[in-house]
Amino acid sequence: MARKKKVTPEEKEVSLDDLEEELTGGIEEIDEFDVKEISDEDEISEVFEEGMEELEERELVEAPKEEIIDERIYTVPLAKARHGPRNKYAKKAIRFLREYMTRHMKPEALIISQEVNEKIWSRGIQKPPRKLKIRATKNVDGLVVIYLA
Repeated sequence: MARKKKVTPEEKEVSLDDLEEELTGGIEEIDEFDVKEISDEDEISEVFEEGMEELEERELVEAPKEEIIDERIYTVPLAKARHGPRNKYAKKAIRFLREYMTRHMKPEALIISQEVNEKIWSRGIQKPPRKLKIRATKNVDGLVVIYLA
């Protein structure tokens, strides 16, 4: 085990001037301002102006418009999902919704939107809705997306 080196009083002493120079050497001067001069609107616009421009550019680039071939509104009966164990009603309702949309829209791929899923599960697994009004859109690639109507 290594022994600690004893520090003499001369080594402990550090001049305050040296410390001041070290600390203030890397700090830039800050412009003073009065809080009353800046209104809330100016402050918000200055802070978020650059961020908003970047977001708008991203939205324009990332949102290509899909060509929708077909758009239909259905009322899907989900009452049959209530046969069998109570703790599987909502799961069965999702499965019946998929089967119904496959039968009627003949998709290559099917996407159920988050809002439809939340609507079915809103009252828990034991009490899904008996009917659900939805809007289904089909694009050029055969992708069907289901939204709430």
